Amino acid sequence: MTRQSISFTEPNDEWLKAQVESKEYSSKSELVNDLVRQARNQQRQIDWLKSKLESAENSGFTNESKEQILLNSKAIFNG
Repeated sequence: MTRQSISFTEPNDEWLKAQVESKEYSSKSELVNDLVRQARNQQRQIDWLKSKLESAENSGFTNESKEQILLNSKAIFNG
């Protein structure tokens, strides 16, 4: 694992400390790593949606209802 030195604004540092003090995380490092994982996962979802939208735009029309499309998307995101 690599070591980094980063600076936080006072409000962000206070929030990080509060999360650790509430026993939600054992350290600021664990919390920051979790936030980065969440951001990476969110970016993968955004990229997937962009890809699907581009594909849909290029393929024309669909016979699926809005509800079917939403259910299919939720199933893919939730595994």
